[in-house]
Amino acid sequence: MSSQINILPPYLVFLGDVRDEVTAKTGLGLVQWRGPDCLGQARLPGCEIDLGLPEMSPPQAASAGARTLVIGIAPRGGALPVSYIDVLVQAMEAGLDVASGLHDRLGAIPALQAAADRTGRRLIDVRHSSRDYTVGNGRKRPGRRLLTVGTDCAVGKKYTALALHADLRQRGVAATFRATGQTGILIGGGGIAVDAVVADFVAGAAEQLAPAADADHWDVIEGQGSLFHPAFAGVSLGLLHGSQPDAFVVCHEPTRTVMAGVETPVPSLEAVIDLTTRLGRVTNADIRCVGVSINTGKLTASAAEALLRETDRRLGLPCVDPVRFGVAPITETLS
Repeated sequence: MSSQINILPPYLVFLGDVRDEVTAKTGLGLVQWRGPDCLGQARLPGCEIDLGLPEMSPPQAASAGARTLVIGIAPRGGALPVSYIDVLVQAMEAGLDVASGLHDRLGAIPALQAAADRTGRRLIDVRHSSRDYTVGNGRKRPGRRLLTVGTDCAVGKKYTALALHADLRQRGVAATFRATGQTGILIGGGGIAVDAVVADFVAGAAEQLAPAADADHWDVIEGQGSLFHPAFAGVSLGLLHGSQPDAFVVCHEPTRTVMAGVETPVPSLEAVIDLTTRLGRVTNADIRCVGVSINTGKLTASAAEALLRETDRRLGLPCVDPVRFGVAPITETLS
């Protein structure tokens, strides 16, 4: 079962000095899926991302009722910039807890731990768990599971999983969103950050994340990385084997030519479907692709519609953009 976290709303979302939406995806995700809990944003000079929230300093946010400063960034490597520490100390001195999904543990930074000890505020590391995980066993377990997989990192796997979960619930289908990354955990209130799990235990952690369930219950599991990414394929494979999905949805960003942070070409949808199916059969012989989710945000509406139609025709699978058109064509096949 996934670990639950207790982060007290409302939130002040801290963006630091980020300049791109990929790095700011945690803050953007919180506003999209937990909007009522987001009271304001705090930014440093040079920040080029605007969440559309009121601008507040930590003392102003505390006076307005905020209870937690949430670090709303997900930089490559997951390190906390040294230049952010003073703002986090100021937040604790104003009476706010500090929550982070970064790889760096907040309590391991002396200035932050000293401020927490002095003020009595909490340092919450959602990426790190004190739980022990077992090695995966691959045994078939009841319940139904869907995993989102990707042609690359940051292509919409989390958003697609959240949209599928919400649509299933609206249709009266028993379903649970299973978060596997920092943003998903912050949105869903629990989960396991699989990229912080020791490699031998990733599959076992995924088995615990989506345990045995009723036969008609769907666990909708947030995917990570890509089986084709030179840096992150390991965590993607462990998650695939441990999730033991009955169904998977491929997520794709159509304007990319190379994968994030490397020079490796983006694989085709056909290649991802084929490899995911072949590797997924290690733990579920009946695994199947049930749809494709395409992030068409950089395309015009007419180009987006044409791409979805052409992909649907070519693959014989429902193809959606969850933001523009919803996910009903996929969930209709599941409910």
